[in-house]
Amino acid sequence: MSLNPPSIVDESECQLRVMAAASGIRRHVDLLQWLQGDLQNFVPHDIMVAAWGDFQRGLTHFDIASPISEVRTAQAHAETLSPLLQRLFAHWSESGKLPCILELGASAFVADAATVNCAVGGALKRMRSSLVHGIKDERGRHDCLYVMFSATTTHQDSHRKAMSLFLPSIDAALRQVSHLPHQQDRRCWPAVIGAREGSINPIGTLATVIDNAANEDDKLLSPREQEIMEWVRKGKTNYEVGLILDISAFTVKNHLQRIYKKLGVFNRTQASTFAGKQAGNARK
Repeated sequence: MSLNPPSIVDESECQLRVMAAASGIRRHVDLLQWLQGDLQNFVPHDIMVAAWGDFQRGLTHFDIASPISEVRTAQAHAETLSPLLQRLFAHWSESGKLPCILELGASAFVADAATVNCAVGGALKRMRSSLVHGIKDERGRHDCLYVMFSATTTHQDSHRKAMSLFLPSIDAALRQVSHLPHQQDRRCWPAVIGAREGSINPIGTLATVIDNAANEDDKLLSPREQEIMEWVRKGKTNYEVGLILDISAFTVKNHLQRIYKKLGVFNRTQASTFAGKQAGNARK
């Protein structure tokens, strides 16, 4: 058996294999297997937290990938995890938007991790080091942050360089993975589930939720969100809305996800129904 370290050629070939494999990822389980595969040779980690959205306004979504059984997106509380992610995003921005390493001994990090009052928080307290990098959206408000937590590895400069190299592949892989059912907005789930258990028409229950929401303040949506919904109600696709408003289709999709969350609906049809009721109320 050769005891010689891997050659530069071998390492480069391994890097290319990792990058190429990212293009075939479609499911969350595929993403986890890829993250825990050869990528570990370059970016060792036990937990990956990916967050995206408007960090300055706190309008963000997140996803978690980890082989640790209790660390799942469904078990994380957004209201407690978001402040930690905002702090990490701010630190990354202040560091010149370059990959940065935070040790668990950093008092600010410890204080934030201690506030994550959920199963994920308990796991974060056991982490030893974190590697932080992101993508700043210069054309809109859809920034992305990726945090690699490790319980056994103290990240080094080589890991930071590798994170910079692999970030585009990590970002592309995540964008190809559909949300799991529990990652959809759940504001309406209790009403719908309760209706099914009580043998009441769930569609009627959802319609009631929409009717009640329509009576709320018509300033629930921001001017930009109202503008987007105006075009959605006219049947425009995300691509067409993007062309009209001079933003990317991906930014339109992100706005729609926030709109769904605000309105407590699941899709553009329900959102259009709600927006139509709002418009009708405004004209009265």
